[in-house]
Amino acid sequence: MSIGRMDLNLLKVFDAVYEDRNLVLAGRRLNLSQSAVSHALTRLRELVGDELFLRTGKGMAPTGRAMAMAPALRDALRRIEAALGVEPFAPAQSARRFVIAANDHVTAVIVAPLSRELQQSAPGVDLVIRPSTRLDLAEQIDLGRIDLAIGIFSQVPARLNTRTLMSQGEVILMRKGHPASRRKLQVKDLARYPLVTISVGGQEEGAVDGFILERGLARQSEMFDRHALGEALHATGLPPRLRVTVPHSLAIPALLRDTDMLSIVPASLAKALARSSDLLMRQPPYSAGRTITRAVWHRRNDHDAGHAWLRERVAAVASAADVPGAAAEKA
Repeated sequence: MSIGRMDLNLLKVFDAVYEDRNLVLAGRRLNLSQSAVSHALTRLRELVGDELFLRTGKGMAPTGRAMAMAPALRDALRRIEAALGVEPFAPAQSARRFVIAANDHVTAVIVAPLSRELQQSAPGVDLVIRPSTRLDLAEQIDLGRIDLAIGIFSQVPARLNTRTLMSQGEVILMRKGHPASRRKLQVKDLARYPLVTISVGGQEEGAVDGFILERGLARQSEMFDRHALGEALHATGLPPRLRVTVPHSLAIPALLRDTDMLSIVPASLAKALARSSDLLMRQPPYSAGRTITRAVWHRRNDHDAGHAWLRERVAAVASAADVPGAAAEKA
């Protein structure tokens, strides 16, 4: 196929349909009618010799050829826009949709206040949240299906870029009226009282030392410092009792209610849960490591004005939610 036969506007149609998976939504994004979008797709299909998108009950599903084309074409469009000096991203007028990968902890601590902010500053912008625990997270970022992933990553490949959002330690959660609530926690309490911990993947998913490595991206699978806990209890000769391990952090208040279990969670999550339920925060009786929450995206989006705006808003919201001291409430 000769590039001389190509109408570059067809690539913008491809980009919109690939992102929205819907002809009507793509048309709104481009200020085109559904028939105009359909006609443009027909012309593009003839040029590349592939269907590109197939109608399904869930919308327009890309073919294998479309999925292979998408990363390079979308990158080229962003570079062309940057080179031509297109108009700056206008959040108040934008109807763009951003896909963010996040677990329920990040959704509660960062995405929720971000959504409230966008309701005022960018009412037409939509957010779609995908689970950051999915095993194909790196692949979805590579394919352009996820704009931004937020989490704890120990290894990030060169093709991706990152930004630090917050640093935090661990906190122990317990119900109000817990037998240990009126005194300072001791190491032996972590063996005496059963524990609730958060894990989104174990060895069966390939987790090593609390992280899952996929396509060069290592994401956290356990949301507590297992090594520090084990070291603290080693001197007592008592093992921790991990009674309940859950993949969903927002289930913790229900699990702790009317029990004497304790839960080890990130400080920002503890702060959010204690604020909205009858839970108390306490400092752990051992020295646990701090974790760094980061935003990760593909480098092809570095110069995308809308993407850059999203990254700035996420960073600002995360900064406001940060808990540097991770200070637990006093009895």
